[in-house]
Amino acid sequence: MIKKFIQNLKFTPIILCFFIGSIGFSQSIQNIQNLKVDELSDAQIEQLITRAESSGMNELQLEAMAREKGMPASEINKLRMRIAALKSGNIEDTGKRSAGKANQREVVGERIQSDVFDSLRTSDPYYNLSPQQKKIYGYTLFHNQELNFNPNLNIPTPESYVLGTGDQILVDVYGASQAAFDLTVSPEGTVLVPNVGPVNIGGASVESAKSRIKKSLGQIYSGLVGQNPNTFLQLRVGNIRSIQVTMAGELNQPGTYTLPSFANVFNALYLAGGPNETGSFRNIQVYRESKLIGQADIYEFLARGNEKGNIILQDNDVVIVPPVQIRVELEGPVRRPGLFEIKSNESIQDLISFAGGFKSDAYKELLVVKRATDKDLRVDNVYSKDFETFAVKDGDLFTVGEILDRYDNRAQVSGAVFRPGEFAISEGMTVKALIEIAGGLRGDAFSNRGTLYRTNPDFTMEVLTLDLGAIISGQAEDVLLMREDILNVPSKYDLKEEYYVQISGEVNRTGVFQFGENMTVADLIIKARGFKESASNANIEIARRVKDEVGGQIAEILTISIDENLRISEEEKKVILAPFDHVFVRKSPGFQVEKVAYVEGEVFYPGGFTLEKRDERISDVLKRAGGLNNYAYPKGATLIRRTEFYKTKTEENIKLDQLESLYKNTIREDEIENAEAEGKLLERLDDRMKLLSLEQMKKNEIANKADSFSEDRYQFLEEADSTVMEVATRDKELIGIDLGKILSQPGSKYDLILQDGDVISIPKELQTVRMRGEVLYPTTARYDISRGFRNYISRSGGFTEQARKSRSYVVYANGDVHRTNKFLFFNFFPKIEPGAEIIVPQKPKREPMSVQAWIGIASSLATLGILIDRLSR
Repeated sequence: MIKKFIQNLKFTPIILCFFIGSIGFSQSIQNIQNLKVDELSDAQIEQLITRAESSGMNELQLEAMAREKGMPASEINKLRMRIAALKSGNIEDTGKRSAGKANQREVVGERIQSDVFDSLRTSDPYYNLSPQQKKIYGYTLFHNQELNFNPNLNIPTPESYVLGTGDQILVDVYGASQAAFDLTVSPEGTVLVPNVGPVNIGGASVESAKSRIKKSLGQIYSGLVGQNPNTFLQLRVGNIRSIQVTMAGELNQPGTYTLPSFANVFNALYLAGGPNETGSFRNIQVYRESKLIGQADIYEFLARGNEKGNIILQDNDVVIVPPVQIRVELEGPVRRPGLFEIKSNESIQDLISFAGGFKSDAYKELLVVKRATDKDLRVDNVYSKDFETFAVKDGDLFTVGEILDRYDNRAQVSGAVFRPGEFAISEGMTVKALIEIAGGLRGDAFSNRGTLYRTNPDFTMEVLTLDLGAIISGQAEDVLLMREDILNVPSKYDLKEEYYVQISGEVNRTGVFQFGENMTVADLIIKARGFKESASNANIEIARRVKDEVGGQIAEILTISIDENLRISEEEKKVILAPFDHVFVRKSPGFQVEKVAYVEGEVFYPGGFTLEKRDERISDVLKRAGGLNNYAYPKGATLIRRTEFYKTKTEENIKLDQLESLYKNTIREDEIENAEAEGKLLERLDDRMKLLSLEQMKKNEIANKADSFSEDRYQFLEEADSTVMEVATRDKELIGIDLGKILSQPGSKYDLILQDGDVISIPKELQTVRMRGEVLYPTTARYDISRGFRNYISRSGGFTEQARKSRSYVVYANGDVHRTNKFLFFNFFPKIEPGAEIIVPQKPKREPMSVQAWIGIASSLATLGILIDRLSR
């Protein structure tokens, strides 16, 4: 049947190889990566194919699983060749190849014992067991894919091993004489020794067989016998015979199995799939020649590692697994809950031992058992003192309870004590003793009032108010504690608002600081890292909260002056800060931050110029820049000014940049170390830069919010032309100036006052005109004084169909803008100058009128016509 299946196989060789590669054998491998094809016999390959057909998995799933398990490509190729050989009929029992290896034994006919193919389906090794089977203690032992019960064939042969038909006997003679004999035990129990004849060793042990053969060979080799032998003999067992064992009774796969002669009871049970759901694990019987010779107890092996009764099997032995007699169930907080088989002389204590003992949360004093009587069910309580004597019956269900989730001697203390937490209480213990165990009251404890929360027997809460100070001093009666009492000792700071003071303005570190008694303004300024360079030590304001004021006053304002070097003055001593005071340090009226304007383009000395006065004008800076050179184009001059969207550096940012530059320039780049003064400076700079970075992060958050408010002014432009929106929110803008009038009339209205960051840009003489927007070919043309607006439009190909001619405008080189004017049906276009840029905007998009709208207009016109006609009559 197997050969017929091979001939009709419809799987492709590659897919089949992947499929077979996903199956493993316990005698050779433990996972797919270790599969050795050369160690598999043809019978094993045929059985694998049968397993493939019965698996019910499609080709894609098989291929994916084999690849995932990492089957080597070389082994896949070998399998492909083996399958091809099977199909062609050229069958060779390649399973014997490994037998040729020196000093290794072989047993022919051994059954495949495990199936790694099954383990490909799921990571659970017991996926094919039912929940009931998994609950039976010991059941999974014979279904674990990772467990190998194969007998070890390469151990030294025991002297007690009984030889039988088929055993290979290797006899070596060495010393004065040398010889080697390879003998096989015949069915009659004899071995034929050359030049000696048959020697009967069947049924004899290895030790006895050695003595018999030695005696027989002594006829040829006289040195083997006598008082002073000079020739010696060694007997070894080579390839061992196989035996047949009958497995009967309550087994998953009963039958007759071929096993190595080294096999024991557990090996045979593993092949037969172990006891089934009704089979016994405690009374496995071995019969030899119709006599009971041994009994195996799997629980002894599992619980104590005791293999008593796991005897070596012989040919024609019968292993019988009888039905279970007493099986009970144990559930609850034990290490191994499940179904257990109990012998008639065993107790509940043995049952708990098989279950691994109680868990830590188990209630060990009482078990509840549910059992069946002759008429109905009943429940019994089994106390721990009766665990050894209580009679266990088949079908009993023992339930282990859990300990109560409660404490019988706990009290807790929280709040203003040195060691808050949970504590054990003893009989007669009081509140005072609990406070002492908790380390006593802290200095901030509000001892006038403590609260004891008590749980009554009916689970209602009782609150007891205690004068802890009086209890500790003995002036008030102490209170006895009860289980689960909670004592709360409040802190004085829990009962009032946290005190602090605040400072703002021209100090190095603004913010909120801890309040202290007798704190002065100078003390707070020292906490704030001192004055900034821009600070004024006079006119320092203190804003103080007012209480119980109904007249409308919000705050009390105090104004003081302190020594600029923070020396203690008499005036300062008179003003002591109160909680929640807010100190404002103003900027000095005479302090001015450096402001720089820039001149670029056609002047003699371009660059940055610090503004000397607040009202310094364009003409003043141009004079300092050396005036215009011969290439300047005054009409194209423009003033570039920052808008509110320009990201200016804050004072903290500027200072941070300066300190970083100082830090870098102080560090020596050569091998000479910094001087001590330089090292101290670097430490101070490092601290100040960290502080400034924190301050700047706070101010950036405020600045971002301010930017969002300023951008809100332009929300109405969101639906307008994107170009308009871009112009409205850009960070710089061009201001058109008339440089000719500025230079001829310095200080006039044309001569603007400069601001920080202004840039005066003076270009060279311009000779081009640009055309942009809705023209057919946007380009740049050479300026010609004789050409007008329309001429330049023609040079760019003319207007497009979407051009809005009446809204065309010109941007001049100095930033001025002139639009097209319209009178009646005539457009008057702006004048063109060198460097000008012509912009032709696009017509707004209009939705076409719907049919309903046209019908509505037609109806209105018809109605109007009828009305006029009637009125005319």
